[in-house]
Order: sequence, then C-alpha cells, then structure tokens
Amino acid sequence: MASHGLSPSLNRLLLALKYATFQPRCCAVHKAHYSTVYNGNEKTFDKILIANRGEIACRVIKTCKKMGIQTVAVHSDVDSSAVHVKMADEAVCVGPAPTSKSYLNMDAIMDAIRSTGAQAVHPGYGFLSENKEFAKRLAAEGVTFIGPDTHAIQAMGDKIESKLIAKAAKVNTIPGFDGVVKTAEEAVKIAQDIGYPVMIKASAGGGGKGMRIAWNNEETREGFRFSSQEAASSFGDDRLLIEKYIDNPRHIEIQVLADKHGNALWLNERECSIQRRNQKVVEEAPSTFLDPSTRRAMGEQAVQLAKAVQYSSAGTVEFLVDSKKNFYFLEMNTRLQVEHPITECITGLDLVEQMIRVAKGYKLHHKQEDIPINGWAIESRVYAEDPYKSFGLPSIGRLSQYQEPVNLCNVRVDSGIQEGSDISIYYDPMISKLVTYGATRAEALSKMEDALDNYVIRGVTHNIPLLREIITHPRFISGDISTNFLPEVYPDGFKGHQLEASTRRELLASAAALHVASQLRSQRILGNQRVSNSPVECSCWELVVKLGKEAHPVTVTRSGNTYTVEVDGERVEVCGQWSLASPLLPLTINNTHRMLQSLSRDASGEIVLQYLGTSFKVRVLSKLAAELNSYMPEKVPEDTTSILRSPMPGTVVAVSVKAGDTVAEGQEICVIEAMKMQNSLTAVRQAKVKSVHCKAGETVGEGDLLVELE
Repeated sequence: MASHGLSPSLNRLLLALKYATFQPRCCAVHKAHYSTVYNGNEKTFDKILIANRGEIACRVIKTCKKMGIQTVAVHSDVDSSAVHVKMADEAVCVGPAPTSKSYLNMDAIMDAIRSTGAQAVHPGYGFLSENKEFAKRLAAEGVTFIGPDTHAIQAMGDKIESKLIAKAAKVNTIPGFDGVVKTAEEAVKIAQDIGYPVMIKASAGGGGKGMRIAWNNEETREGFRFSSQEAASSFGDDRLLIEKYIDNPRHIEIQVLADKHGNALWLNERECSIQRRNQKVVEEAPSTFLDPSTRRAMGEQAVQLAKAVQYSSAGTVEFLVDSKKNFYFLEMNTRLQVEHPITECITGLDLVEQMIRVAKGYKLHHKQEDIPINGWAIESRVYAEDPYKSFGLPSIGRLSQYQEPVNLCNVRVDSGIQEGSDISIYYDPMISKLVTYGATRAEALSKMEDALDNYVIRGVTHNIPLLREIITHPRFISGDISTNFLPEVYPDGFKGHQLEASTRRELLASAAALHVASQLRSQRILGNQRVSNSPVECSCWELVVKLGKEAHPVTVTRSGNTYTVEVDGERVEVCGQWSLASPLLPLTINNTHRMLQSLSRDASGEIVLQYLGTSFKVRVLSKLAAELNSYMPEKVPEDTTSILRSPMPGTVVAVSVKAGDTVAEGQEICVIEAMKMQNSLTAVRQAKVKSVHCKAGETVGEGDLLVELE
C-alpha cells in the first residue's frame, strides 16, 4: 500500500465521496443512466491492476468499485500522490517519471502484478494498451488482459496489415500505398503516383502522432523526416505508409463490442472531426451528418472487420467520410477510446463493465436491436494548453485552484487530477474530459456552454476559451464541420472571443460594478463602517475603464444589488449577489444570465475577467488616476524578429544552425519535442545567427531564449 500523507484514510474518504456516483448529476426528465446493473452473482475477478494513470485509471477504478473488484494502481515516483493512486485499494511504484522507465516498463509492471496477486490487467488507452508483447507476457503468467487477444492487436495495430485485412473483409478503404516507405525519395515517387495531397503516417501510430499532410514534393520529404522521427519516439517503430488525403473529410468512428463467442455489436457512431494537429478536441454522439442507412452500413462494415480478426472486447473502427457520405476505413483502435463516455451516455452501456465481462468469458447481454440512440452527448477535452499558440501548445504547472462543474445537471467530468496536482512535461496535458448530455443536441450544447463557464482552473494555461468558441460557433451549431474546421474558421490562429459593441459594454459594466462592490466591501467589517467617522457612503462613481488601448468613461450608480452603469452612451444593469472571495461571478446583465470568473484583481485597478470563455484584462481607475496614468511611459515590446524563444516547455531534439550561419526566412532552426510531438521552429526573416543558447537533449521552458539573430 502506498502512503499518501498524514491522513491516508481521510484522503481515501474524500476521494470516495467525490467519485461515489459514476453517472452525471441528472435532471428528473432526461437521465443518462446505464441500462444494465452489475449482477453480483456473475463472478468476474477479485483484483484488477490498472496499467495506466490519470483520468482513464480513475475511470476504470470507478467501475471496478461498482462491481466489487479490488484495484491496484501503478505509478511513477512523481505520481505517488496522484488521484488514481489514492482511489485504488493498493498502489505500486514502477519507476521514475519518464514513461519508458515507468508506465512502459513491462518488467516493473509484471513484478507489480505478481506481488499484488492481480488476476487481470486493464490497460486503459495509450501506453501498453495495444502492445502485443505485453498481452503475451500476461498470458504466459496466466493473467487476463482486459482487451482483445494478441492476434487482433497485431493485425489492427499495424496500419499496413489492417488495411489489407479490411479490404479482404469488404470494408471500404482509402487509395494508397500498402507497403513500407523506406526513403524520402521513395515517398516522393509514391506521392506523385497517388496524386497530391497525401497523408504520411506511422504504420504503428495512433493519437495523431507521426502524421503529416503533404501537398508537394518538398512537404513530402519534410513529412517523411518528421513522421519517421515522431513514430520512432512514440512507438519505437519508424515505418511509414502513404495514402490519399481526402480533402474536407469528417472523422467518424464506430464503437464496436464483441465477445469470445462470435457475437459482435456496433454501438452507433461518434463525430470526431474537430481536431488540431490530427488530435481530437470536441466529439459528439451521434453525428449530425449520418442518416440511418449510412450509419447502418458503417456499423455493419465495422462488425465485419471485428469478426474478420476474431475481435473480443470494446474497440473502435475509424472512418473518413466525404461530403457525399462515402466512407473509408482509417484504422481500428483495439482498446477503449478517450471519447467513450459519449457512447455510454446515448446507449446506457458501461463499456468498462462490458470489457471486464467479456474478458472473463461471458456472452454479451444485448442484441443489435437493443442498442438505442437516446439523446445527445458532447465531450470537450480540457487540456493544459495555450490555445493561442497553434490551437494548443502544452502548458505545465501546478493547479493552484481547481473546481469542476459537477453541480450542474447532466454533466460528467472524467478527470485524474485535483487542486494541487502538477501538470508535468512527462505526460499528456489532458486535465479532464467534460461531457454534457441532453435530450437534443441543442440542449447538450447549452449545458456544455454552462459547464465551461463554471469550470475553474488556475495555475496552468488551459484551452477552455477555444472549446467555448467552438461549441458556440455558427458553423459548429449548424453541423457544417470537417477535420479542417479550426484552420478554416481561424486562418490566422485563434485570437479568443471577439467582442461586439454590446458584449464590450457588458464586460466594461461588469468590471466597473465589480470594482465598486470591492471598494464598498473594503470599507465595511461585520456590516459596519471600518472607521466610525468616515464620510457618508458614496452613491455615484465616475470612473474610467481601460480595455486594451481604449479608455471608456463610465458612471456607476447602485441600488441594493443592482449597479446601473452608463458606458458609451448606453445604460447597462448589472445585478448579482456574488461573493468576492469566489472565483465565480454569477451575474444578470440586462436580464441575461452570465457566469463570469474573476481571475485576478490588484491595487492598481487591474481586473482580469473570464467572460464568454476568454480572459480579458481591464483596468478600472478614478478620473484623476486615469488622467495621471496617461503620463506613465509605456513598456516597449520585445523585438521578436531578432530572437527565437521556445513557445512551449519541451526537449530540444535537434539544432540545425550554429553561430555565424546565415538563415533564410522559414528555414528550420531547431526542433522541440513536447508531449511526444515534434515542432519545427523556423526563422522569421533572413539573418545571420549571432548565438545559439540550446543544444540537443536539453530541456527548455516556455519563453526560454534559444537563438539570437544579428
């Protein structure tokens, strides 16, 4: 058993209370419940080891607790106080922080299985979940792998072999080259034969790693280099394949479930088209695009493929779908998917429970006609990322404040962190999976908007501004989406919410009201004036609110909990009984309910508010202070054309220049790897290299100086 501080029993009690219910908090009308309740007389396993970390480890532990199964957590040394470790009945350290020495350390995990007597292993996703050697070692020890057998893992884990099997099973496939591409020049020749654009991808890949789109010969050479390097780093296998890239595709996947008795079901689809760098950001079930006949055809082909490899367990068959609803096999993931909760919401099935039952040898309870589409579910992947940099470059830090929106109706949060947790460079930057459910898509979207507004995350940069903009964008609401959604909607990069005249007034009025409320609060203690002979309380305030370079004179009057703010010639009423100690500010602005967040306030009048998902920095001053402030010198921004700083924390993989070299605009200077993704940093202008401040193998932080130019 691992030790978790001064009071482990209290820690476990608190965690047990937090995760006592697996279902989301539901309204009486629309409940996202499970259609089967675990049968306690159906013997499965006494103890399961979860060979994973974070939210998926917590997710598996929840179902095990429901089924009365003891659990074992494995963890690295830096994860010794992680939530999944506290939730489990036992915990074993399997090595230091790097994944290769801990969560990918098969020897250490096998030792943990032996020492704890675990009868089965659930691998979650990622790490060893699709590693056939791990499954073989478990089988040799008589330990059950909660997933498919090694044949299915091998067949579907190799993109080349899986495509050949799919063809033989009469599953629609994308035109392309089925052999292994050995050199960059061979890649160029194949790409020319197929016709541009093409997709270069890792044969053993997944999760968007080792994938590049090429539109010409030069991009093919570059894509070959980066994809092979990423593939080797992420999967230990640098083999690549090339196939036709389908322009403006939708990424739609079918969830399958099969047992060891030849029974297989398709559990409807998930729309996963909102992506950045080939990694999913927002998913939903069902898809707005599919009609019943296309859904059935995709489901039947997915089952055909599962049966062709004698698949048993939960798995996912991914398709690309074009504008005419032609669909093509992309890959099969022989594991639980990150986005499985939305399928659970609309079908009522607990997929982890089903995986455990199948692994023990039981038949599926359900027939195909039993699988419903009940309501609509949406999942937002909440990441510790800066969405203003390439739609999300990793951020690291400690969660100084963390509050999930679990008090809302029909909201589910799958997370593996808590206040005080560290988001480190070693692991995926996912904070949680935020899921909302409704009878209709509109209801699910409305709940997602509320949930994002009520989600409090401090200490790391997060992608909630981007998530909220996506789910409220007219194109997304109408269902007009593809995997190109983000670059098409934000061709110059994500800039946050763009204020219109009315929303700008709302923001300015809210900041002014908050400033006045704070001043009034500071003048009182226990309901009385702090200084008995202080002047009569002011009833009207003349202020200046600065937003960017614009200064807006405002007048504030107060009546009870209502502040009337005159700004830009318009009157805005701000009403609310908020606590200035709380990060959440529930306001009614001109009869519209808004949830703002107070991110920070200081004595200089600067207030940072999260409004409509985006943080805005405003400064509220008295008229005199604003006049005097106009004489203050402005800080001159750094000249970024002469330096290159790291846009993210990561590891320097390669440095392509040295002092004295002349670089052209767009030329690669160095490569930074973060969260197993490689990013090429290039020169913004032609110049001579003055000095290089990094070398391959070094760890760098966000903003660290890498190269200076003359």
